[in-house]
Amino acid sequence: MRVLAIDTALEACSCAILDTARMPALVASKSETMTRGHAEKLVPLVAAMMNESGIPFAEIDRFAVTVGPGSFTGLRVGIAAARGFALAAEKPLVGLSTLAALAAPHIAEDDTVSTLAAIDARHDHVYLQLFGPGGSTRIAPRIAPIQDAIAAAQEGPTRIVGSAASTVAAGCAAPPLLVEERRFPDIGWVARLGAASDSNVPAKPLYLKAADAQPQTASQLPRQ
Repeated sequence: MRVLAIDTALEACSCAILDTARMPALVASKSETMTRGHAEKLVPLVAAMMNESGIPFAEIDRFAVTVGPGSFTGLRVGIAAARGFALAAEKPLVGLSTLAALAAPHIAEDDTVSTLAAIDARHDHVYLQLFGPGGSTRIAPRIAPIQDAIAAAQEGPTRIVGSAASTVAAGCAAPPLLVEERRFPDIGWVARLGAASDSNVPAKPLYLKAADAQPQTASQLPRQ
């Protein structure tokens, strides 16, 4: 299976092609760190990667895209582009959680202990998901106060990964097994999850909180 993966949910613009019939499976990937400008960068980045890989869009079997939690603008950019590519190629598209993508390499390395994925949501809150042994979800994706994340990290031996990893670890009474402060997931693991995912997982935004920017209504005039 050939998978084209896209991630613009957090602080990077990334894409990759994975071919499960090859070894190594990761054929090509590109990633640029950024907090804004994903809309202008994504399509040229994908085009450059496709040229480098030598694989035409017609030979992609599945598309995968991160659906959040993350930046509202970044999510819309990545999902819209992935939907367009999938529609044009007439191939399936799957959505993947950024929290799962952050945790995936650690679960693959050792699935006998827990992994907490924690992304900074600002205002003393985090987006979190706790994965237990075998990669099972012990705490589903949610936005919560940092204290809740600290409590989750102390339920047992736990690794912490994500942009809020150091903040959560600093509040723990005992040192976590691992603290990895990543600002965005490895696009290669996004592609791997895309290949392993149920093809019926919809690619729709995973919004765990309301947008920071809200429409102004106080000065609106009533309609006639």
